Amino acid sequence: MEKFQEIYQRAAQRKGSEAMLEQLLYAPLSNKQLKCLPDDAWLEEFTRKVFQSGFYWSVINSKWTGFREVFWDFNIEKLLMMPPDMLEQKATDERIIRNFKKVQTIPENAYMIHDVAQQHGSFSQFVADWPSDDIIGLWAYFKKHGARLGGNTGPYTLRALGKDTFLLSRDVEAYLRGHKIIDGGLQTKKSLNSAQHFFNELQQQSGLSLQVLSLLVAYSVGDNRVGIQTTEA
Repeated sequence: MEKFQEIYQRAAQRKGSEAMLEQLLYAPLSNKQLKCLPDDAWLEEFTRKVFQSGFYWSVINSKWTGFREVFWDFNIEKLLMMPPDMLEQKATDERIIRNFKKVQTIPENAYMIHDVAQQHGSFSQFVADWPSDDIIGLWAYFKKHGARLGGNTGPYTLRALGKDTFLLSRDVEAYLRGHKIIDGGLQTKKSLNSAQHFFNELQQQSGLSLQVLSLLVAYSVGDNRVGIQTTEA
């Protein structure tokens, strides 16, 4: 296993200098900041990521104002009271991407968020309190209790809203495979545990967040040299 300094120096060299590399790194939110997020924000971002899967992200983003209009700004209380026939009607609205199976995830994930909030005070509190050294456990929770939140959907939602997490982007996966940290399926329990252990070790060496470490690993490999962004950023 490479040491943190080796990864950092290679990433800096590929990006032109340490100063240029540092400009590309950004930290996650603090736990205090995370706890202030409204739970509706989680439902909105889960939905955005579900719809972005398999579509050009720009297409989904261009229609996002329509999504917010159709689904009441992702107000969880309103969505929980929505009857099934109304959901079917909304799924045909031209202001959104008309994919009924993905539309069905909206009330399902609203129920998950509501149930968690009942137990923990808020969904944001629940996410903020989850330890980063077992972030794959939170990914697994989303996959088990949510709708279409497996794979990269849950992790990318966490990254978008500021929870500290690493990502298994193409560049990070290439690094992990190239250094024999994982083999076989990317989403197997063995691979996920190995990835978590690797990032935990880097965190102990550096004191940096999983997010920054994940970016550094991504910048240290692949085609993302000077002036080219990583697939993770």
